[in-house]
Parts: sequence; structure tokens; C-alpha cells
Amino acid sequence: MLTGTGCSGAGSASSTTAGAAPKAAPVVTGPLCDLLPSGSDPGNPAALAGQPAEVALQWLPVLTTFDAAVRASGMSADLRGGAGVTILAPTDDAFAAKFSEDDLDHLLVADRDKLRGLLREHLVAGSLSLADLVAAGTVTTLGGTRVTVTGGGATARLAGQADTVCADYRVAGARIHIINRVLGSLPTTGGENGHRAH
Repeated sequence: MLTGTGCSGAGSASSTTAGAAPKAAPVVTGPLCDLLPSGSDPGNPAALAGQPAEVALQWLPVLTTFDAAVRASGMSADLRGGAGVTILAPTDDAFAAKFSEDDLDHLLVADRDKLRGLLREHLVAGSLSLADLVAAGTVTTLGGTRVTVTGGGATARLAGQADTVCADYRVAGARIHIINRVLGSLPTTGGENGHRAH
């Protein structure tokens, strides 16, 4: 059973209508959520609830690099696994901090195997809520890495380095948790020396 914490529209005119109880709006939590689509905006959590994961990613404006990586790697089908999947999606800023522009371009254009390996470090089998992740304490990515999960409430910390910044997007067969660091063992080449002006 899915449960959510947070505010939802309690004063709905249909809340006292006889018959089935109204479906609770999906609740996302974290400090970045206020800057992402909400209410009736395209890409709001309720609008994404029935969408395939690879479609939902396109509507989240801070995930353009992750979305491009999924498409470039040919892994869209991996996000539609029958048993569900949890997607730990780094923001565009997280990718910029991790990789130089040249290295990121090389990953997206020329090194599909390495890119697929990187993306697998951000996927966990099963559609797990933030509360599920925290309760588990550790999860194993599809890349085979064990990741510790600590925290609770609106955010969680992954592998002692990444924080969820907007968690619990419910999409078809998956959960998307937006995180602020890139996971995995690829070397960091981003930062002040990571631009093309070389």
C-alpha cells in the first residue's frame, strides 16, 4: 500500500461525494520540489503518475542530462521492467560537477558501454518509495554496488555522498528520486578545470 506524507488538497469539493474515496494526489518531498512543476503545470507529480519513466523524465527540467543519457545508452526499456525499478536520477548540476563537458560528450556519443554502466549505478530493482529505501538501509544497484541509505522524512542520504532533493515521483512501474550527486566509480573531471576553454 502506498502512503504519502505532506499536504494535499483537503478542501476538495468531491471529498464528500458518495462512492469511492478520491485518489490522493502523489506527494513529492525535498528542498528542490518547490522549483519543479506543480499544481496544474505540465510535468506536475499527478500528471506524471501514469507515464512511462522515460516519458516522465522529459518533463523534469533538472534532469535533461540524465534523460539524454538514458536515450543515448538505449536503456529506455530498462526503465520499464516488469517488476518495477527505482531511478536515482542526478540533476544537471550534479553531472556538471562530476564530468567536464568533453568527458560528458564522449560518454553520451562514443562510450555506450561505460554510459550504460554509469546508469546502472542509478537503478535499483523494484519500485521503492523514499521510506522503503530508508527502511531497507542498503540497496544494491543494477550495477552491483551496495548503497547505504540513511535519513528519513523529506530526504535521504545515499552512499554517504548524495542527497535526495525531490523524491517519490510515482510513474508507471517506477519511482523517480532526484539526487544531487552522480553515483558510481567513474573519475570526477568536472569543476573549474573541466570546461572546453583548454
